[in-house]
Amino acid sequence: MQDFWKNLKMFLWLSVLTGILYPCLITGIAYLTMPAKAGGSLVISHGKIVGSELIAQKIVGEGYFWPRPSAIDYKPLPSGGSNLGPTSAALKKAVDERKAALIQTHHLQANAAIPSDLLFASASGLDPHISLPAAYFQISRVLQARGIEPEAGRAAVKKMIENAASGRSLGFIGERYVNVLLLNLALDEHAPKLTPLHP
Repeated sequence: MQDFWKNLKMFLWLSVLTGILYPCLITGIAYLTMPAKAGGSLVISHGKIVGSELIAQKIVGEGYFWPRPSAIDYKPLPSGGSNLGPTSAALKKAVDERKAALIQTHHLQANAAIPSDLLFASASGLDPHISLPAAYFQISRVLQARGIEPEAGRAAVKKMIENAASGRSLGFIGERYVNVLLLNLALDEHAPKLTPLHP
């Protein structure tokens, strides 16, 4: 019986230490040193919270840049991928359908090359970034939907993408990418031809 009480005390002490004191300490340090990240990297536009830099949103308007496909329809609670392997018929069907939709929407030839991150969902289904080629691929559609002349707008939007791009740890590791939400908000600020994404 004496061992039982010793074990119970140890269990309660470790529960308080690892379940309350340690999390509170780490959270406090995080809020002191990086408050924005500790708070969820929330994005604020015109005084309103419009999303997080860490979570993709479902965007279907043709005047906006689209994120990567999502196997969970961009719902954060069931975060995850499709878990379909490279030989999966279901994966091939999904990719073929996405490719056909992109070709039709962008008015391309059937054999047009499409960036892979616009065809394949991410492992989390919530990847907020796309590659620079995936962003460049969408410029013509965005300009057309916003009624902007391609010759006048392409260079400006491409520069906007470049300014929003990040990545490459230490300047050379990895590929550059762009946050879709931040890019679309910048687009609304500089090319407000449509109803803003977050009025």
